[in-house]
Amino acid sequence: MKRILLFVSIAALFLAPSARADRIKDLASVATVRANQLLGYGLVIGLQGTGDGADVPFAGQSLRSMLNQLGVSIDGPLSDFDAGVSTKATLDVKNVAAVLVTAELPPSAKPGQQIDVNVSAIGKATNLRGGQLIMTRLRGVDGTVYALAQGSLTISAVETSSGGSSVSTGVTTSGRIPNGALIERAVETAFDKSDTVILNTRTLDFTTSIGIVKAVNSTFGDGVAKAIDGVSIALTAPKDISQRVMFMSMVENLEVIPGEETARVVVNSRTGTVVINRNVRVTASAVTHGGITVKISATNEVSQPSPFAPPPGQASPLTNADVTVTEAKNPMFLFNPGVDLREIVDAINRIGATPSAMIAILEALKRAGSLRADLLVI
Repeated sequence: MKRILLFVSIAALFLAPSARADRIKDLASVATVRANQLLGYGLVIGLQGTGDGADVPFAGQSLRSMLNQLGVSIDGPLSDFDAGVSTKATLDVKNVAAVLVTAELPPSAKPGQQIDVNVSAIGKATNLRGGQLIMTRLRGVDGTVYALAQGSLTISAVETSSGGSSVSTGVTTSGRIPNGALIERAVETAFDKSDTVILNTRTLDFTTSIGIVKAVNSTFGDGVAKAIDGVSIALTAPKDISQRVMFMSMVENLEVIPGEETARVVVNSRTGTVVINRNVRVTASAVTHGGITVKISATNEVSQPSPFAPPPGQASPLTNADVTVTEAKNPMFLFNPGVDLREIVDAINRIGATPSAMIAILEALKRAGSLRADLLVI
């Protein structure tokens, strides 16, 4: 039985016992150099009858407000008979859709640079293909406008219908505008103002933090780097901004041997994917996994009346059922104390375990206290 579990090929990457050095830029990031999320509300125009129409009142209100700002007044009465009535006409514009626009402002982005934006319908629009986003303000969490977005949408989804049948691929109510926003304001950072620069490791690991401190101090002198905790390291950087940039460039390219990752097993119960890192250990335990299979086969027959039976003789249907119960004869395998990843993989593959069986075995080992790892089910 040659069912090779998916985790075998992935686990092979971690079997090499030799440690490998990584660059500091791959292990940590500067605390003040970060991206920021932007959000805005706008209108997409030029749709082919697939917009919000009169069913979404705020789309009409937004269009009315925009036209008023452009000097076009549409706040008059509905007709001559309604003169003096303050009720405003309901806009039924099917080529307009109300949308939310999102973007990510990169670290140290400067005014005049362009970024991509994502556009998604929030009303009853069914298709944004061919639409044009009109000028939309993109604000940060502080309410300040950092960028202006405008441009033609790119929709990768396809939707078509004919003769009562329809086919759709992807989502037609969400699109993207490459380089669709122009940055108007830079985000203030403390990188060029503070006395120290803080590095944050990507995972909590005291060994990695100490390794970074030793690598920096051995290169630039004792006391340049100090560990604050298992995540943060404080660097005493030059005051001059050009020298500080050069200093950080040298620091991020230093190589450090990171600490061993936490023993962890990740299981995707939906797809049957199992990933085991190389630090997983199993204590002494014996495991068996078998299942009972019940097979029921039915045969339909017709019973004919006897030729000597009194009239009227009638044929009657019969169902003959055959029930068979079988139990898989999977052998029990033994884990010796402190077995490594290769032994775990080999032992489970010997019994031809499927991904679902593998998940059941791992959960049982964890519950029994024999699996020395974090078991994460996603």
